[in-house]
Amino acid sequence: MSTRRSPSLPTLRLDDLLAELQVRLDAVLATRDRVNALFEAVVAVGGNLDIEEVLRGIVESAVNLVDAKYGAMGVIGEGGRLAEFIPVGLTEEEIRRIHHWPEGRGLLGVLITDPKPLRLADLGAHPRSSGFPSGHPPMTSFLGVPIRIREEVYGNLYLTEKRGGSEFDEEDEAVLVALAAAAGVAIENARLYDEARRQQRWLSASAEVTRSLLSGADVSDALELITTRALEMSGADLVALALPNADRSQLRYEHAAGAGAAQSLGVTVPTRGSASGDVLRTGELLQVDNFSDDDRVADVARTKMNLGPTLLVPLGATGNVRGVLTAGRRPGAMPLAPAAADMLVTFASQAGIALELAEHRRQAERVAVFEDRDRIARDLHDLVIQRLYATGMSLQGTVGLIGAPEAARRVSVAVDALDETIREIRSSIFALQARHQERPGLRSRILEIADEMAGPLGFAPALELDGRLDDVPDPLGDQLLSALREALSNAARHSGASKVEVQVRAGDELALTVRDNGSGIKAGGRRSGLSNLEERAVKIGGTFRVASAADGGTEVAWRVPLAART
Repeated sequence: MSTRRSPSLPTLRLDDLLAELQVRLDAVLATRDRVNALFEAVVAVGGNLDIEEVLRGIVESAVNLVDAKYGAMGVIGEGGRLAEFIPVGLTEEEIRRIHHWPEGRGLLGVLITDPKPLRLADLGAHPRSSGFPSGHPPMTSFLGVPIRIREEVYGNLYLTEKRGGSEFDEEDEAVLVALAAAAGVAIENARLYDEARRQQRWLSASAEVTRSLLSGADVSDALELITTRALEMSGADLVALALPNADRSQLRYEHAAGAGAAQSLGVTVPTRGSASGDVLRTGELLQVDNFSDDDRVADVARTKMNLGPTLLVPLGATGNVRGVLTAGRRPGAMPLAPAAADMLVTFASQAGIALELAEHRRQAERVAVFEDRDRIARDLHDLVIQRLYATGMSLQGTVGLIGAPEAARRVSVAVDALDETIREIRSSIFALQARHQERPGLRSRILEIADEMAGPLGFAPALELDGRLDDVPDPLGDQLLSALREALSNAARHSGASKVEVQVRAGDELALTVRDNGSGIKAGGRRSGLSNLEERAVKIGGTFRVASAADGGTEVAWRVPLAART
C-alpha cells in the first residue's frame, strides 16, 4: 500500500516563503525610504549657509530620521563646556520651566571626553548620569554621536525618547553617524560664511562709526550708532552703553538697543563695587553667566535689565575707557558665541579709538578757532582802534576851527561816538581772548556777568577792561564780581537807564566803576546790598562810593589796593 504526500504541505511552505519575502521586501523598502530621507536631509542641511539655521536643521533632520521625540545639539566651547545648546521637540513653556541648560557635565560630558557614538536603553541608569535640572521633561532611551569638523570635535547630537517606547538600534546609530559626517561639512561651510559675514559687518560698522565721528557728527549720535551696530553684529537681545560722569564715580546708561532698551535708559550705577565699574577701571572684558542673579552687578541694573548670560565690554583701550557696553541675552538663553564676543570686543576697542581721534580733531579745531580769534583781536587792537583813535583826535582838534556852533556840536557828538565804539571794540577783544580759557579768569567772569545782566537791563552794558585782570587773586576777584553784579542789578531795577558803562582796571589798585544814565539816586536810596559791599570793601582796605554822575544818572565806584597783594 503506497503512502501519498499531503498536498497542503507545499502550500504552507510557499506561504512561509512569501511572508518572509514580504518582510524582507518591506525592510528593503524601509531602508530605501530611510536612505532617501538621509539623502534629502544631507541636501537640505548642506544647502543653507546661515549657521543658526544649519544647526537647527541638523537636529530636526536627526529627530525625523531616527523617529525620536526630543533632539538637541551641543556645541563645545572652551574648557570642554557647552557653549551653545539647540533643542528640538520642547515647547516654549517646557523651555521656560527648565532651570538651566546642560553645561556638558554628567552623561553629556562622556561624549565630550570620549567622542564616539553612545546608545543607551535608559540614560538614567548610566553611572555618569547626573539627573535632570528642575523643570526638565523625563527621558529614557538615548542616542548620541559626535560631530567632527576635520579632526576637531565641534559638538554632539543628542536624541532621546524613541517613539513607540522602543530602543534606538544599530541602524538608527548608523544613520545618525552618516548624518553627523555630512553635518560636519555643512557646519564648516556655514561657519566660514558666517565668519565672513561677521567680518564684513564689523568692517562696515567700524568704517561707519569712524566716518561719522571724523566728519564732525554729534558724539551722542555716534554713540547711539555704536550701540545699534553692536546689537546687530553680536546676536545679543539687548546692548546698552553706560557712560561715566565727570568724576567717574557713577555710570549712566545713555544708549540702548534691543529688547528692554527703554527700561535700561537712565539706569545709574556706582563705579565702586559694580561689575560695570570694574570694567571701566580695569579695561578688561567681563563675562557674567546670569546678569540678573550675580552679586557683582548693581541691584538697580539687575532689576531694570532682565538679562541672563552677558558680556561687559570696555569702550576703548585700557587707561582710556570711555564707557561700558553691556551685551546680553534673555535669561535661560545660551551665551553669545565666542566668535561674536571676540568681534564685539574688537569693535568696541576700535570705536573707542575713533572717539579719541574725533576728540583730538575737535580740540585741534578749537585751537584753530582760538588762534583765529587772537589774530582778529590783535588786528582790532593794532589797526582798527588806533585808526579810530587817530580819527577822533583829528576831529577833536578841528572843533575849534569850525565857526558854525551846530557843526561844531555835531563833530563833538561824532567824537563821543568814536570813543564809545572804541570801548565796545575793546570789550569784544577781551571776549575773544577770554572765552577760550579752560579755567575762566576774572576777565571772562566779568563778561559772563555782563551777558547775564543784559536780559534784565534790556541791553548789553558797555565794558572797558584794562590791566592784568586774570592775575588778580581769586578772593579779590570774587569781591569785585559781587560789587559788579549788585551795581548792574540796581541799575536794572531802579534807574530806568538806557545805557550803562562798566570800567574795570587792574594796576596798583583794582578799580570798578559802573555808570548809568538813569534817574539818579533817590532820597533814602542807599540800599542794604550796596551797604554790605561798602563794609566788605573797607575790611580789605578799600573804598566804595555811590554818587550822582556828572551828566545825570548814578556812578558806583569800588576800589581796593592790589599792588601789595599780587
